[in-house]
Amino acid sequence: MKFPVTTTPGHQGKSLEIDSARETISLHNGNGAVLGAMSWGDVIERIVNADDDVRFAHARAHARAPLAVKVKYTTPEGKQFDSLTGGIGGGGLFIESSQPLAPGTELAVEFALPDRPWEKHKAKAKVAWTRNKPERFLLFPGMGIQFTEIDDKSRHDLVELVSALNRSRVTP
Repeated sequence: MKFPVTTTPGHQGKSLEIDSARETISLHNGNGAVLGAMSWGDVIERIVNADDDVRFAHARAHARAPLAVKVKYTTPEGKQFDSLTGGIGGGGLFIESSQPLAPGTELAVEFALPDRPWEKHKAKAKVAWTRNKPERFLLFPGMGIQFTEIDDKSRHDLVELVSALNRSRVTP
């Protein structure tokens, strides 16, 4: 089964062919010549091992940056946990945890940013996704949480910090 590429910038006119019998995906140019092919296993591995920023970028309204800050979170039952973030953004945090909570779990979170450690930010959030085991020796297990309620100043402070962190990481 062939699918035309019509809106992906720089690739219009090409087509993807899915061969379920051979479990491959082939890319064809506008003249029908095969440009390359991947097995379904290779495609699956690329998706599973993709960086979370790439995997979930489509679902994020705010940029993220890697940053470790202390975070305290409380479940609706009153269980409290202390941990570190692995990334921050205006829309949520990644919390490192060897036992992440189930997606959909509601939380109250409290954290301070490194440029103002005396200023506590509080928000309500929910677990959006989990990583239950380390990946590629670089990514810790934990959970991505999405803010459901956060005051405008806290979100602004997060967005400003992420912007500054991301600017500092760009090579000239």
